[in-house]
Amino acid sequence: MIDRLFRLFDPREGQAVDPEEKLKVAVAVILLEVAHADRSFEPLEARLIDGDLARRFGLTPEEVRALVDRAELKRQESLDLHQFTRQLNRHLSLEEKLQVMEAVWELIYADGELDRYEDALARQLAGLLHLSPRQAADVKVRVLDRIDPDRLRQ
Repeated sequence: MIDRLFRLFDPREGQAVDPEEKLKVAVAVILLEVAHADRSFEPLEARLIDGDLARRFGLTPEEVRALVDRAELKRQESLDLHQFTRQLNRHLSLEEKLQVMEAVWELIYADGELDRYEDALARQLAGLLHLSPRQAADVKVRVLDRIDPDRLRQ
């Protein structure tokens, strides 16, 4: 209901929005939100986001920068992640949503620490993307195995 009210007062409401563009922005917003979850946005996180968006959508560095700028504005304007995860649920396959969650965990572990806010956000995102607890755990373990394959031997 609130979304409908906002759309009534949105000056762009009459304009057509490309669904692919909405999807790109949604993925970028989610990645930016994760990167900011621990209240510290590091250059490594920015590089990971840029690289993921470039690979995922076949974008040039200039296109990535423009996308990240648009997504950052949307992230700052939004009250929650539902509108963005709705886009992902509408347009991505299960495998593609799992790939987004892999990017989420890669961002979370980029600084070598699991912050409680990051962990809570990852669990929230998994639920919003309709992933089972098993699927969510498998993604996390897959990323951990890639980052630190010897972690269980220590």
